[in-house]
Amino acid sequence: MFTGLVESLGRVAAVVPEPPGVRLVVAAPEIAADARLGDSICTSGCCLSVVQIEDGRLHFQLGPETLARTTLGGRAAGAAVNLERSLRLSDRLGGHIVTGHVDGVGRLAARVQEGDWVTCRFSAPPALLGQMAAKGSVSVDGVSLTVVEAAADFFSVALIPHTLACTTLGSLAVGDAVNLETDLLFKYVARLVAARDQADGR
Repeated sequence: MFTGLVESLGRVAAVVPEPPGVRLVVAAPEIAADARLGDSICTSGCCLSVVQIEDGRLHFQLGPETLARTTLGGRAAGAAVNLERSLRLSDRLGGHIVTGHVDGVGRLAARVQEGDWVTCRFSAPPALLGQMAAKGSVSVDGVSLTVVEAAADFFSVALIPHTLACTTLGSLAVGDAVNLETDLLFKYVARLVAARDQADGR
């Protein structure tokens, strides 16, 4: 489990083919300093297990499912990624509960500068948009954000200067793809309601 509060930015050092998947090597000295093999690291929204640590670099293995459902397969050497270590039970939950299990990919449809802030509008699959609500939570590339507006074909968020400066969201351009994870509590409530309606024959 994670909070969606990014600890640091890493840089993709290499993407090495390992059929049927790839090995993603991320330069992340701060995180690697006390990381251990098997640790879970949220990498731009995707929970990955550390399989090797070498010279301040973290090695992850990405399988076909991860490559198909996230943007990580398209990252090239030099690309930045958001990093967060897994949540400890003694930590404060400053963001929201993020599992690191990406639900789907969205795209930045519009970016509006408003002083030091930026409002971003994202397109997303209808099934994911149906799990969002204004003032609810969403994880975008691993960053915990509050939904400003949720419509049938888009959702929007407001990015404060700190988020713009300390995460990859500050460099997003229109058309860029992002990993999305909707709120875990919303999913369970929706599943419960659906099961109740099915039992009632609705």
